[in-house]
Amino acid sequence: MKLQTLFAAALLSVSSLSMAATHTVKMLNNGADGIMVFEPGFLKIAKGDTVKFEATDSGHNAVNEFGPAGTAELAGYSGGEYTFNDEGVNIYYCEPHKSMAMYGVIQVGNAVNKDDAMAAAKATDAGMAMNGGRLMKYMDQVK
Repeated sequence: MKLQTLFAAALLSVSSLSMAATHTVKMLNNGADGIMVFEPGFLKIAKGDTVKFEATDSGHNAVNEFGPAGTAELAGYSGGEYTFNDEGVNIYYCEPHKSMAMYGVIQVGNAVNKDDAMAAAKATDAGMAMNGGRLMKYMDQVK
């Protein structure tokens, strides 16, 4: 009986490790939400999942603006991958196109920091030179 329990526990831990997924976020000059966008603009993933940032132009990158406490900095990812290990809402942007609202939102697991993320997004969205409301559209998808 003990051997069966150990075997079942081992299977569960191996299967949970292999369930981590890789998602792709494209950095586009033009997409479904207009010019200078991340696609998808909102992404919900599981803790431990990886996001591959795929630039269609060398002028794009991804830099975090807001995330859960303790989250490692996401900076300069242009064609790179980042594994999200902290649960919560992450807001990121493209440095050269920040004023054009080239922002994205990644929710990792439960939105444990939703209220703080929403406050940060509202303050940021208010200062956009163009495409105002885009970031709030993405934040409205956070559950």
